[in-house]
Amino acid sequence: MDNQTGANRLQGNSIGLTHIVFFVVAAAAPMTAVVGATPPAFAFGNGAGVPGAFILSGILYLLFSVGFTAMTRHVTGAGAFYAYISRGLGNGAGIGGALMALLAYFAIQIGIYALFAVFMAGAMESLGVSLPWWLWSLAVLAVVVLFGRRNIAISGRILGLCMIAELVILLFLDIAIVMHGGAEGLSLAGFRPSEVFGPGLGVTMVFVLGAYVGFEATAIFGEEACDPDRTIPRATYVAVLLITAFYAVSTWAIVQFYGPAAVAGAATENLDGFYFAAAETMLGHWSVQVMNVLLLTSLFACLLSFHNTLNRYFYALGHEGLAWKSLSAVHETHGSPHVAGLVQAGLVALILLGFGLSGADPYTLVFSWMSGLAVLGILAVQVLVSVAVIVFFRRTVHQRSVLTVLVAPVLAMAGLVGAFLLVSSNLTLLTGSENPIVLAFPEIVIATGACGFLFAAWLKHRRPEHFARLGRAFD
Repeated sequence: MDNQTGANRLQGNSIGLTHIVFFVVAAAAPMTAVVGATPPAFAFGNGAGVPGAFILSGILYLLFSVGFTAMTRHVTGAGAFYAYISRGLGNGAGIGGALMALLAYFAIQIGIYALFAVFMAGAMESLGVSLPWWLWSLAVLAVVVLFGRRNIAISGRILGLCMIAELVILLFLDIAIVMHGGAEGLSLAGFRPSEVFGPGLGVTMVFVLGAYVGFEATAIFGEEACDPDRTIPRATYVAVLLITAFYAVSTWAIVQFYGPAAVAGAATENLDGFYFAAAETMLGHWSVQVMNVLLLTSLFACLLSFHNTLNRYFYALGHEGLAWKSLSAVHETHGSPHVAGLVQAGLVALILLGFGLSGADPYTLVFSWMSGLAVLGILAVQVLVSVAVIVFFRRTVHQRSVLTVLVAPVLAMAGLVGAFLLVSSNLTLLTGSENPIVLAFPEIVIATGACGFLFAAWLKHRRPEHFARLGRAFD
């Protein structure tokens, strides 16, 4: 791999295992996911069985990671999903997958900017400052762009500090609950099959799967990683295990606090304050104030992580000649794809302004709709990656076991297809809307992929030499 900076390549050997894990776990936004996403799962899903649902999701993504990371030594650049799918299924499928990934990451980023604005506006109104929500979104966008322009390791350190602070306060709550003993005494409630596989598991999985969006971004940093053949697989497994263990333990602890029989009712009655009430009881009022601040830092860390991820997708498309060539320009000092960062920030600003000036509610419309679209988009791309892994290793000489290159990817593919159908059938619950646009999200995702495939067909016909080079720029 070329480790030189300049107009063509990102800076190699600039980040290690710890930095990449920070990026991925920060994208999962532990504080936001636990405090914001799990209460609806408790209220509308399988109640006390939520911790077990995280274990099921963790197993699914570990299976996915087996084949995904097996291809790391064959695809080590910033192209990530695009490069993986292209190598296994051809350039047409690769471009289609890239467009679906861009749609998903853009959607979740827009949704999180809106959610940040909701919490920031609430915090500032208590201080007597009242501004439209979209101005807060644009303000944090400017800060994100500033940090995204710097060396990737700097962002990694910032994300690490934010992530550690989130984990610490939630672990304090978990420990306090365990020491207190819970409402009905400590038990395995939350992991028992009768609770996990009870009524509402499908609804719970809709919320739980969304908590994993972004873990696959480990591969995007392959070009900048130290020893990517080892670092990327390790970072992927560490990220999945860390996310799964932390969410499972935190949700198990809250089940113990309220009691397995009462936890669903408590969540239904107090979705917003479900965890805050427990924190105030177990730790005191100071913890509630800290958690409110950490919600903002959690969202900021998430935005910075997705900003860097999208920058590298734009960089890859520019490098391949599928988009404006200048998108592949690398900052001479910081080694970052700074032009890609400015372009994608401009697009985000236009979308946020469109939502804001049209009077869209930042939570019930922007965040809810974009979250549903993002989960569907990522699941669709992950299905393609699983298929690409199977096809790639069937026609490539390798020393991998059949469990690695066939059994695990097939199981992952089946689980991801089921998850896509599950989310599709529960979009109304996930988004809180029956708008025809929302109900058409699955078709929109598939149509986006089809557009990429059609563009590839046009490119193959009109520019065959360019088409033949696609997917090879990051070998």
